[in-house]
Amino acid sequence: MLDRDKSAIRWIDFLWLAFLAGLAILPPLNEIHKQLILLAIAVFQFLEGRLIARLPREGRSISIGIKIVLSTLLLDHTGEIGINSSYYPIYYLPVITAAIYYGPLGTLLWTALASLAYCSFLIPALQQYELTAEGATDLALRLLFFFLAGVLINRFVLENRRQMQRYQALSETLEETNRQLRRAEAEARRSERLAALGQLSAGLAHELRNPLGVIKGSAEMLTQKVQGTHPLASELAGYISAEVNRLNSLVARFLDFARPSHLDLHPHQVSELVDRALDSVQSQMPDARVAVERHYAGGLPNIRVDAQLTEQIFLNLILNAYQAMEGTPGKLTISISPETSSGKPGVAVRLEDTGPGVPVELREQIFNPFFTSKKDGVGLGLAIVAKIVDDHRGWIRLETGASGGARFCVFLPANPEG
Repeated sequence: MLDRDKSAIRWIDFLWLAFLAGLAILPPLNEIHKQLILLAIAVFQFLEGRLIARLPREGRSISIGIKIVLSTLLLDHTGEIGINSSYYPIYYLPVITAAIYYGPLGTLLWTALASLAYCSFLIPALQQYELTAEGATDLALRLLFFFLAGVLINRFVLENRRQMQRYQALSETLEETNRQLRRAEAEARRSERLAALGQLSAGLAHELRNPLGVIKGSAEMLTQKVQGTHPLASELAGYISAEVNRLNSLVARFLDFARPSHLDLHPHQVSELVDRALDSVQSQMPDARVAVERHYAGGLPNIRVDAQLTEQIFLNLILNAYQAMEGTPGKLTISISPETSSGKPGVAVRLEDTGPGVPVELREQIFNPFFTSKKDGVGLGLAIVAKIVDDHRGWIRLETGASGGARFCVFLPANPEG
């Protein structure tokens, strides 16, 4: 696209040079002022773009004014009487420029100013000659054609601008539709993975629970038998019981992930659920050096959610943020605002931390079950969060925060059943 634009600019420059060169070889050839004025017009045409870029508002008026002055000077040096100069069409240059830069009113005003500049040559001419009816008619036709050219070109330019705006709006709509389609496809793939892994987890968890129960019962019986007589055996039996309890906790999380959700929907203020989750995390990590910044929009609507599960969403996300900033001072910014997604009103919650963030190549996997970057992690926290959000007919996205950390965006519709 860029190469094509550069090629177009070179062709336009070439055409300008050819046009001005053609004027330069026309009579009067020995008029040095004419050649200098044509050179000035050529130089200004090349510099006009820079002038507009440097002065977007005033540059347009300055450009048209300079072209009117140069056109007037050219007529003054290409005829015994300027009004009779054959170079009068040079006034089309400022007229066309005004038609390109301004709307209908601006085009008419600048064309009138160019016409006045042309008619100014009547003042010295009338001191020597008389304006005949034929001359007046010829002058009127020239002026009318100035206005006609300005209006026609301005109409074409405005229609072209409207067409470009329509194309741009259509392009933006298509781009947004494609983004939504890609998100929907990603969410569908994730839901399929969640469903398959959920079934696997449920079967595996049920198969593990029975032998774990036997191991735990045997360890407890062994502890009772050897207590006081074999301290080492009693200690080892205690280790077995503790590890079995840890495995049972893990199996319970597997089952929570795999179990179909039965939402207990009631109207709630999301901000209250977020604050409860924040208090819970702060009580778990009292030594964390994390400053919390809240940005809650006023007049937030109540939305129908399962309070316990929704609090679990924000508990997991806030806990992840605290752990990402563990050991260093950090800041957690929580923003809540009304939002509409796919025509559904609801509430969006954004949690942004100042931790190291998540690499781009891992963002597609971060909501997958059993995927974790933590040494002691299981990889179910964000998978459970995504499942709960999906059950509420919402969405969750991971973005890069302003400070380079992670920013999770959660949207919950006002009525998941609607």
